Amino acid sequence: MSDNRYRIDVTVSPQYLPAQSRPEQNRYAFAYTVTIENNGELAAQLLSRHWIITDGDGQVQEVRGDGVVGEQPLIAPGQRHVYTSGTLMATEVGNMQGSYRMVATDGHAFDAPIAPFRLAVPGVLH
Repeated sequence: MSDNRYRIDVTVSPQYLPAQSRPEQNRYAFAYTVTIENNGELAAQLLSRHWIITDGDGQVQEVRGDGVVGEQPLIAPGQRHVYTSGTLMATEVGNMQGSYRMVATDGHAFDAPIAPFRLAVPGVLH
């Protein structure tokens, strides 16, 4: 059962970056814009991130680190934090998922899940 005091919703919008990709070298660049919305009752600070990136060959890369793009934002109830980052893959298609480690102003630490989303070169999937 979820606690409404600690409700963080995450949406992601990915984009292929052809100018930064080198298909002949199996290098595909993607940007993704993340919206982190605090729909809970307490402000919460994003402490760290955990990404699981799986390419089309099933190769998995895990990325862990403090904050997002150098920030550890404190997000008040009803507010959102938006940022854009990117990743490289060796295949035309893959997916990402993960979580953010959050701590609410009452000291409660919790994970905000990031649902899986697809990274794909346009036109490669039917």
